[in-house]
Amino acid sequence: MSYQCPLCHQPLHHTQQHWRCTNNHQFDCAKEGYVNLMPVQHKRSKQPGDSAEMMQARRVFLDAGYYQPLQQRVAELLDEALPAEEATLLDIGCGEGYYTAALAQQLRQRRALAAYGLDVAKIAVRYAAKRYPMVSFCVASSHRLPFADASFDAVLRIYAPCKAEELARVVKPGGIVMTVSPGPRHLYQLKQQVYQDVQLHAENDEQLAGFSCEITESLAYPMILPGAQAANLLQMTPFAWRASPQLQKELAETEAFTCETDFVIRWHRRSY
Repeated sequence: MSYQCPLCHQPLHHTQQHWRCTNNHQFDCAKEGYVNLMPVQHKRSKQPGDSAEMMQARRVFLDAGYYQPLQQRVAELLDEALPAEEATLLDIGCGEGYYTAALAQQLRQRRALAAYGLDVAKIAVRYAAKRYPMVSFCVASSHRLPFADASFDAVLRIYAPCKAEELARVVKPGGIVMTVSPGPRHLYQLKQQVYQDVQLHAENDEQLAGFSCEITESLAYPMILPGAQAANLLQMTPFAWRASPQLQKELAETEAFTCETDFVIRWHRRSY
């Protein structure tokens, strides 16, 4: 499967170290193996997406296995949903590739799978491509997916924003979008450290135009974290912008920090 030019929407063809369309728009392949399909005019900031600090904290935290139950449940559902012989999968907001690579490895046990990861943060995609060469990674906007119509059997979206019409465009009829969002009590104890008045996450029954929601399920479990990992968890969340340096120091020095997870997983079927 080919990428699509983010400027003129024509197919991109791979030649040596470049991707190029018939209108001669050219995008270089990085030495790590990914391609940057984010034109400067589409950027809202100089370095969009997560910072290097957020990415490193997330990588250390995820590598320790604290979110492995979520990783495994998503893999089980996708294994059930995807065609048996061959399939195409896109992970939107893939970050450093933790979920993308694990899914590619597990789902390929039963089928031929073309796995793609997309993120707006160049530094995260660079780390992902270097570490997981079995996945095709690109830097691109989730609001302008650089893929042709009806390209994917499934799209995974963990927290990442994306326009419903773009999802409907790139998912095949009968294909699925799997979303993961925070449940009401997700990271409640961490929020207590940051905010005086802690609000539960709103229960959002998301509806995607062009899709019907077939499955909604919750996955919740407690975590007991050493201080360093609690600090990493804080750093990889939006709460970090409100946390004082003193709080970050105190959290890192905590012997054990207990925190709830609360995920909502939804399976949306593309209309035929």
